[in-house]
Amino acid sequence: MITLENVSYRYQRGERDAVSDVSLAVAPGECIMVTGPSGAGKTTLCMAASGILEHEFEGEKSGRVTINGRDAKDYPGLPEIAAHVSLVFDDPEAQLIFTTVEEEILSALERRGLSPAEIEERLSSILEITRLGTLKDRPPYALSGGQKQRVALAAALALGTDIVILDEPTAELDEEGTAGIVSVLLDLKAHGKTILLTEHKYSHFRDLVDRLVVMEGGRFRAIGPPSSLVDDRSVAEILVPDFSGIRRMFPAQSANAGDPVISVRDLDYLYGDVPALAGVSLDICPGEFVAIVGENGSGKTTLIKHFIGLLHAARGSVTVDGKDAKATPVSELAHSVGLVFQNPDHMFFADTVAEEVMFGITNLGIPHPEEVLEKALSRCRLSGARDLYPRWLSRGERQRLAIACVLAMQPKVIVLDEPTTGLDGRESREVMEILKHLQGEGRAVVMVTHNHQMAAECADRIVTMKAGRVVSDTRTVA
Repeated sequence: MITLENVSYRYQRGERDAVSDVSLAVAPGECIMVTGPSGAGKTTLCMAASGILEHEFEGEKSGRVTINGRDAKDYPGLPEIAAHVSLVFDDPEAQLIFTTVEEEILSALERRGLSPAEIEERLSSILEITRLGTLKDRPPYALSGGQKQRVALAAALALGTDIVILDEPTAELDEEGTAGIVSVLLDLKAHGKTILLTEHKYSHFRDLVDRLVVMEGGRFRAIGPPSSLVDDRSVAEILVPDFSGIRRMFPAQSANAGDPVISVRDLDYLYGDVPALAGVSLDICPGEFVAIVGENGSGKTTLIKHFIGLLHAARGSVTVDGKDAKATPVSELAHSVGLVFQNPDHMFFADTVAEEVMFGITNLGIPHPEEVLEKALSRCRLSGARDLYPRWLSRGERQRLAIACVLAMQPKVIVLDEPTTGLDGRESREVMEILKHLQGEGRAVVMVTHNHQMAAECADRIVTMKAGRVVSDTRTVA
């Protein structure tokens, strides 16, 4: 149904091909999973297979892509291709444009010319299988990252295409959410749908995948049945993160030394009339590494946005480095706390990677700016990308760029919302090593994550949230 023949693509101002001479045939009813490190070319492969590169991007292209036997460039435009292929981007917000969850799904259903009764029936079914029924009247901006990801998938399912392409569809989902998406995809495959997806969580998808493609440096390093590849050590390092020994490798300074750098008391917050936080209290001290865990929508991201003054409490207080977060300008709080967003694209506006990192350095008047820039880029493995446009980077590279921007501002507290989203196993470990180094320097590190293993092996304290409340706050055992 989709074939790529000797396809290469280089983005404008790119130093090398994002994909280079790749060939792949995706058969009707087949599920192919593409994996590899960030920057390997996975997202570009998805855009090539969906026809987007032929109609929306102006880089250097070669090779041929066919969709249902027709050359992708012979389609008049993307609307005609969308009748055959639906694509779920790694950034779900790029696809969400309506005022409610229900409207997002209805828009796709209404394009299909269905009767009102059929639309209602399919809307109800999609809301049920994506677990969005209780959120159907919620505006997308008020959803968690994982909930937005489910809405983007629901809208794609509503299109009813025979081919579904998904780029990191579970990157921001918890275990329950991931299992739900896998269940949906198994059902689609049982009904003959063709599926191409990029993922690192192979263990969750083992019953779905027919062929595994491993990419690196824009090329296919290996391709075949999963059983023939997953035991390969280099492939396993990509698919299975190993965080063992990180806590012992980088011992922290003694926590609880001095006054808390963040203090939260009786914090409540509402989205409209929907409670997001209810009576949250906790202290974070210098030198602590705290992991905040919980299901999608439990209030984790809402809580940490209060630390940098992006949200203000309906009731209660947040004190950051001795300052009232509600009364202190965000620009002043940025001297004390740096926040890496769940979606790194929310942070970017400059024309190059170097300019993006340099903005915070200059804005805060940090001495020796060029030296600080080079150190931040080197720590986050981005030295070779300094002149590239940030939005041309892969999801994992954009995640590391967001971390570099915050590192360069040298805050006392570094707060990260799902910092390993889009990263393979090796890269996830590298990020944790960076954060443990920073903790060892006396900084407090606060990490929101769905990865309980990572929390247990890297953090010194785990705060669990449910329905807007802290339900446990425990120390991990070294």
